[in-house]
Amino acid sequence: MPIELDPDLQPELVPLSWLLGSWEGVGVVGYPGTPERQFGQRIDFVAPARAPFLHYTAQAWLLDEDGRPADTLTLETGIWQLVRPRREYDAGPGLMVPTEESPFTTAESVEGLRGADGDFEIEVEIAHPHGVMELYAGRVAGPRIDLATDVVARTTTAKEYTASTRMYGLVDGELMWAWDMAALGQDITTHASARLKKVS
Repeated sequence: MPIELDPDLQPELVPLSWLLGSWEGVGVVGYPGTPERQFGQRIDFVAPARAPFLHYTAQAWLLDEDGRPADTLTLETGIWQLVRPRREYDAGPGLMVPTEESPFTTAESVEGLRGADGDFEIEVEIAHPHGVMELYAGRVAGPRIDLATDVVARTTTAKEYTASTRMYGLVDGELMWAWDMAALGQDITTHASARLKKVS
């Protein structure tokens, strides 16, 4: 299935454009000491107007024995973007406005960010409602992204959670992902995976 690009899409988002849209489907979750269960999920990747990043939200809920939605498991929110230095042409910190024009206005200028292996470095920030914030570093190579936590921050009330890896890929027009994590005294091990269809 070909990917149609919005002509207003920021050039820096082209390597991530296959993620754009809303995805829904079913997955399996489990971890040592907990039962394996099916869950439903919706993921949304949105490109804010003239922003060089994607806004990500992912909601997951348990499914009952009849496959109907039951308890909410989580609602993640985050930012996905290519790795590059932040300069005067970027907003922030806070609400500081850019003072220069961005040099990343064409596909050719973004190509300069491509690594020697032909992929792009990516950074992802994800906040959870359980007192956990993850900063991921990874790579996007075509329709595949591999991520590993660089930093995990926890509130004093959060459960122990120390590291994770995630993989996202586009396979036959569907978004597939897998998540391994180290938590509750366990080394990094399989945690969850899902297969999602594009709904918009």
